[in-house]
Amino acid sequence: MSIERGVDWGEWAEKPSDLVYANSDRAAAEVIATARRSNTAIPRIGLTGGDLHRTLGGSTRSVLHAAAEATHVTVDLGEALLDGKLHWFVAHLVARNAWLRGRVLVAANAAFIGSWNIAPRAHPGDGRLYVLDADPSVGDRLKARSRLKSGAHVPHPDITVRRTSAAQFEFAQPIPIHLDGHRQVRAARLSVRLEPEALDIWI
Repeated sequence: MSIERGVDWGEWAEKPSDLVYANSDRAAAEVIATARRSNTAIPRIGLTGGDLHRTLGGSTRSVLHAAAEATHVTVDLGEALLDGKLHWFVAHLVARNAWLRGRVLVAANAAFIGSWNIAPRAHPGDGRLYVLDADPSVGDRLKARSRLKSGAHVPHPDITVRRTSAAQFEFAQPIPIHLDGHRQVRAARLSVRLEPEALDIWI
């Protein structure tokens, strides 16, 4: 079941027996990458932690393994082409050298990065990435950082925000790219897109 704005997340249903469990966004992305690179179907994923799990309303004390029923949602999958190589992410891509200096780019499928509600209008089932592109002053970064938990850092004149299904970006020099909280590569050119309703998630 896909999810829409103004509608409760997913549906309560009997849990399938063939779930592949993932306790983090990164673990889920690895399951997906293995399936895609072997040209097989992405399995149904039992998600028990991470930023996508939190965005979907998952409990911090997940009992999914032992439960007979769970919440089922169909969500979008992020794809990133980094200097010509394809990667996948379920929650977010972050391009940055540091949070407090230099340009910061976030392409989010989930609202949260840890305790930060960095993309307060991100919705994992609407076919759009929530993209923030920012390079404010250090003072403004510190002010924004204090508001990140509540999501009140936007709108801000030095933070460009848009919702899009695909986008391309270029940096003057290769920059570290973090996918689902894991530093992946350095890249100067990157493209991001969403594959709508690609993931069968249970929480």
